[in-house]
Amino acid sequence: MRKPREPSLGDAVLPMVTLIVLIGGSLALFGLDALDGPIQVALVLCAMVAALVVLKNGNTWADVQASSQRAISSITSALFILLAVGALIGTWNLSGTIPTLVYYGIQVLSPGWYYAACALICGVIAMSIGSSWTTAGTIGVGLVGIATMLGVSPAITAGAVISGAYLGDKLSPLSETTVLTAQLVKVDVYEHIKRQAWTSIPAFLLGFVIFLLLGLNGPAPASQATQATQAIELKALGDIYWITPLNLLPLVLLVFLSVRKAPASLALMAAALFAGVLGIFTQPAVYSTFSGGGIKAIWQAMATGFQKSSGIADIDALLSRGGMDSMLLTLWLIIGAVTFGTLLEEFGLISRLIDPMVAAAKGTGRLFLTVFAAAFGLNVIAGDQYIALVLPARVFRAEFARRGLAPTNLSRLTADSGTVTSPLVPWNSCGAFMGAVLGVSTLAYLPFCFFNIFSPLLSVVYGFTGFKIEKVDS
Repeated sequence: MRKPREPSLGDAVLPMVTLIVLIGGSLALFGLDALDGPIQVALVLCAMVAALVVLKNGNTWADVQASSQRAISSITSALFILLAVGALIGTWNLSGTIPTLVYYGIQVLSPGWYYAACALICGVIAMSIGSSWTTAGTIGVGLVGIATMLGVSPAITAGAVISGAYLGDKLSPLSETTVLTAQLVKVDVYEHIKRQAWTSIPAFLLGFVIFLLLGLNGPAPASQATQATQAIELKALGDIYWITPLNLLPLVLLVFLSVRKAPASLALMAAALFAGVLGIFTQPAVYSTFSGGGIKAIWQAMATGFQKSSGIADIDALLSRGGMDSMLLTLWLIIGAVTFGTLLEEFGLISRLIDPMVAAAKGTGRLFLTVFAAAFGLNVIAGDQYIALVLPARVFRAEFARRGLAPTNLSRLTADSGTVTSPLVPWNSCGAFMGAVLGVSTLAYLPFCFFNIFSPLLSVVYGFTGFKIEKVDS
């Protein structure tokens, strides 16, 4: 058999140009609705173009199929997490867990410091359980629901939720991406976390101050009419559900399982099922009016979500959500993006673009900028944060060693550039997940993810200034 040819620069550029043209075209034609199918079609077409390039270079269709199978295999856990979150949102609305969070939250949280409080709450929870996805898919959903009823911006709230969730994820030894990054660069995980704090904490504090200013300069204090509306909405929630701290037991279970390092999909599904069963006893009136009640109601909520028609628009928007089927567009998006990215990675098309960048990065600052560009670019091109973490760690590890730079510099930089920027890309698995569970378009919340923007920028600035850049003895 003839040995496949190495890809040329033109081979590597063609799929990138196709991606830019098709994604740009879908956004131009459909706007934010592009995420409802057009971008998914664009990514599948991009994967086909990449496959044609691979075939042209002498690889077989069996090679392409095997690569696509590995792509799907790599995101199996993410797919099950998405389905579990969809089921959880459905049963948590059915059983009153999310409505109870909203009911108590409206009475405790003030619009003036709401955004900052959201970031802080999510940061603490994500650090405790080690998962940005679980934090956003549970507490984050409730906080965005509260924002709508308080009259503050859901987009800014989503940005605050994501900022806090990714701060906690980065600084938690329970986070799988934190552990993976340390392992890839061969540093101790706690040393890695210490070095990350030098960019993560300043970035979060900057974002926290901006969230405070946005809250203080945001909506005017609630008028009597607004207060009356909120009172009506609270009364409606109280009329529909029995509001009791017992409704929060599924959240307690989820935190407990996460701290005990149970697999995320299993922890989420256990919390969803527990909420469904608990609600039979705490919310009999709700169950009796939804899909026949009992087990059938739980099953339906997990499959297609919970629906409620109360006559109050904000209440209905909060409650009528969830279900595994609500995640199918997101699954389609992730499958298309990761298949495209895996083809580019495994057949050398990404390396063909990155290698000249490494050679051109002469100084430390330019090297740091190159790592950031590679990691963020992989989040855009490959559509998966794991590729954006693994590939730069592999490619740049030897270069950092050759220049006498401690590996902790690279571990911090790849986490700041790969993990943190992943929710900023609509078709990335993280961006697609956040948009789906929070109910806010990725492009709408992107400008308000201050932590996710400042953290990589600080890393690059450190590279140019030499601040907190550690050397190793030759």
